[in-house]
Amino acid sequence: MKITDSFVQVSPDCPVERGIEPTTKKEGKTAHMIQYELLSQHPYMFTLEDLIYEVHIRHKQIPDTEVDARGEEIRAELFQKSHPCMRASMLPKKHGWGVHYNEEGKIALYAMESEEYQQFVEAGTNAGSPKLTYAMRSSRG
Repeated sequence: MKITDSFVQVSPDCPVERGIEPTTKKEGKTAHMIQYELLSQHPYMFTLEDLIYEVHIRHKQIPDTEVDARGEEIRAELFQKSHPCMRASMLPKKHGWGVHYNEEGKIALYAMESEEYQQFVEAGTNAGSPKLTYAMRSSRG
């Protein structure tokens, strides 16, 4: 499924008031930390599928040599099962980042306090484009 021309707003129960960079107390990077790095450094470079793949190979620390040799096989194995969209990501759920999918399905992040974030929300409310949706809640409440 290719998502296009959509904006994921932060979850209604997001605990922060502005976009914050994810951190961890554990060794290594979490998947949402990798998502943040990729999307903040390369806006509108990745489709959801490309992002899932890139996060997977970095999170699992698959060596470049193996990716070069088996990249298509790794990708095929990865997508034998379904994966959640960015509505389930910790970035809009807990860290205050809106997620925009452009008309090509490529993704960029916008901090919830930014003018661009507000422009996406207003455009989606007034004209219906982009399609607005909220990130999933963290709690059932």
